[in-house]
Amino acid sequence: MAGPGVRGAPARWLGIGLWGLFLLRGCLSLEVSVGKATTIYAVNGTEILLPCTFSSCIGFENLRFWWSYNSSDTFKILIDGTVKNEKSDPKVKLRDEERITLVGSTKEKMNNISILLRDLEFSDTGKYTCHVRNPREYYLEHQATIFLQVVDKLEVVDNTLMRIILAVVGGVIGLLIFVLLLKKLITFILKKTQEKKKECLVSSSGNDNTENGLPGSKAEEKPPTKV
Repeated sequence: MAGPGVRGAPARWLGIGLWGLFLLRGCLSLEVSVGKATTIYAVNGTEILLPCTFSSCIGFENLRFWWSYNSSDTFKILIDGTVKNEKSDPKVKLRDEERITLVGSTKEKMNNISILLRDLEFSDTGKYTCHVRNPREYYLEHQATIFLQVVDKLEVVDNTLMRIILAVVGGVIGLLIFVLLLKKLITFILKKTQEKKKECLVSSSGNDNTENGLPGSKAEEKPPTKV
């Protein structure tokens, strides 16, 4: 009959295996990013770069990527392509229109699959999602979305109020620093003045004792008069 240690071994190894699978699962996860800005603005008739990068801790092979556009009444695939491996540049298999250009590259481990959208129109306003699927990760899809707003002109942000606030705050901080320095200077001068007064008092007291022939004075050093 098997002992308790033998019976518990399969369960222990199963737990270790599940924990290892969990760690491996976390490592397998792709990360897709379109930058920190969730909304970008562009002027009608110009061009805009829609950024997208990906990363994987185990690498990739025959990775598929595509960009989709979604507005209130439209959904379409803008561009579809693949990346064979880390040493290969992305290749486009499907393009919705000529205004879209893939500007990505995997060189220097950038894993860049950004696109350039030219001759912007107001109808281009909407959500742009970058999708990535890695066969090494059981074909799970990862994505990141950025919102594009096409405008007639970019509004110039008036920073006058902000500059005034910064100037006031800077002035207050400068004044506080000046007050602290002035306080230290006054404290130093008062301290030196008190030390000089003490020295004068000690010196004056010594002179009085000498003149009055008190003990410890020069009068005490005279020899007694002989009769």
